[in-house]
Amino acid sequence: MHVIATAGHVDHGKSTLIRELTGMEPDRWAEERRRGLTIDLGFAWTRLPDGCTAAFVDVPGHERFVPNMLAGIGPVPAVLFVVAADEGWMPQSDEHLDALNALGVRHGLLAVTRCDLAAPCAAAEQARDRLRATTLADIPTVHVSGRTGAGLGELRHQIDELIHRLPAADRDADVRLWVDRAFTIRGAGTVVTGTLPAGTLRKDARLQLHPAGVDVTIRGLQALGSSEHQVGAVARVAVNLRGVDLDQVRRGDALLTPDRWLTTDVLDVRIRRATSPTSVGTGTTPRLPRDLVLHIGAAAVGARVRPLGHDTARLALRTPLPLRIGDRALLRDPGSRRICGGLVVLDVRPPQLTRRGAARARAAELDTMDGRPDGAAELRRRGLMHAGDLRAMGATPPGPGRWLLGEEHRDELGTRLDELLTQHHKTHPLEAGMPTEAARRALDLPDPALLPPIAEAASVSLSDGRLHKGPTPLPERVQRAVETIRRALIDHPFQAPTADELAELATGDKEIAAAAHAGALLRLAPGLVLLPDAEQAAVARLAQLPEPFTLSQARQALDTSRRVAVPLLELLARRGRTQRLADGTHRIVSPPPAPGNTESDSTPRR
Repeated sequence: MHVIATAGHVDHGKSTLIRELTGMEPDRWAEERRRGLTIDLGFAWTRLPDGCTAAFVDVPGHERFVPNMLAGIGPVPAVLFVVAADEGWMPQSDEHLDALNALGVRHGLLAVTRCDLAAPCAAAEQARDRLRATTLADIPTVHVSGRTGAGLGELRHQIDELIHRLPAADRDADVRLWVDRAFTIRGAGTVVTGTLPAGTLRKDARLQLHPAGVDVTIRGLQALGSSEHQVGAVARVAVNLRGVDLDQVRRGDALLTPDRWLTTDVLDVRIRRATSPTSVGTGTTPRLPRDLVLHIGAAAVGARVRPLGHDTARLALRTPLPLRIGDRALLRDPGSRRICGGLVVLDVRPPQLTRRGAARARAAELDTMDGRPDGAAELRRRGLMHAGDLRAMGATPPGPGRWLLGEEHRDELGTRLDELLTQHHKTHPLEAGMPTEAARRALDLPDPALLPPIAEAASVSLSDGRLHKGPTPLPERVQRAVETIRRALIDHPFQAPTADELAELATGDKEIAAAAHAGALLRLAPGLVLLPDAEQAAVARLAQLPEPFTLSQARQALDTSRRVAVPLLELLARRGRTQRLADGTHRIVSPPPAPGNTESDSTPRR
């Protein structure tokens, strides 16, 4: 299915053409048919000669019904622009063109109608001249008469050609269906209709209704009057919803893929002023009214405008909307009812402007943005982002993981981490590095997984739940105690100092732990230390014993006491250097390498 909206001045024959093309009545209300005046949106469809289906959204042409017109053309990718041969270009022609140009609609046909009443050439030339400077420049022209049927065959052919030129919709995209009608059906409940520009709707799928914030389920689905299990974009759809009452939904609401959209009431935009003679103001540097109405899809919400640069502004919306970078919308003056211009969304999560000069700096930054979602650029600007938020903005995350860290921000945090570690060592000189959780809180990181790349950038090591910045220098008094212990152990390396001897050196377990972490001592247990190379030296001595050997034999070989021998053998066993057998004896598992041999033999000796 392909969806086309009508556009043009009131009474130029838009609805007549739709009737002739489809055989259906697009005017839904009796009042519309009685007066011959389209008031609200109408819908009809037809199958073209090659089998494709064209669905039409017929919009009102009278100036009093501009909001209804905008709700119809907002989500539609193509337009059938109608101009009467006997009247030519008219005020609402300008207004509709302003809207289409503001929304960036690039595909369409120009139908010059009522050719039975006047020669079409003058009106066609006038219309092409007005279209020339817009997104609809050079669209094909068809001359037609709804009363006589002349030209209808060519119009069908051109519509067929048009829909084959339309870009393919992304049927895997997140759903955002703007509601243009809501009503109830006896026995079915709440039904909404709209134009699906992207994504796929499926029966029993769960959606979220904005702004009500309620979860709903698709109870039933129709397209072109037929029930369907699923419908892909682009399509006109009617969706029967479970989980919502009619008084909770209205035109301008949106059905959304859950957890994939950000709603915002503050956004930064680039504005392009409307330039038709009936538009408000002229030129490329807009001086907009402070209070306008923003139209996107079928939604219309009040917006307060704060100009920033020559063509950029910040909008504060009266009602939050689900928006993405690159979305196109238009601004309308509610007082004059004229269209002021179109906009493209640059940022849906803009920074606050509270410091002096912040607005000027922000304007300069916005000048670098083109309205195309760029995950790497967004991450670079923001420093730290959740991948889901980046996708919800419409951008592709530039890397894996739930949280993403920009390189510049990572380096800044690395500098801060370096400062934190320096301060932590001054405050806690005996601690073996800074706890990772304390560092995470100090850096305000939302995920512990962000800490390793920051530590790497700062050349900081991370082990055993702590961060270490190179070898930790010991306090002078601890260093003096370590030197005394080392001198005492040189001749008798396994005769560890007693608790009393350590106390005389004012060396408690915290000081011993710090010395062990710095690599100055080997800590076997609280209050029990040896030289750093005691492990290798012990294995070398024990390797000289016949196997298996007993604790007593090990104690004698090491020239030490049971107080040292037991924890030392336990350490060697934990590190895979020895093995304790079932009868309580021991054997070497990994003997020291022979001189000149750099590889160790891990095979148990016989």
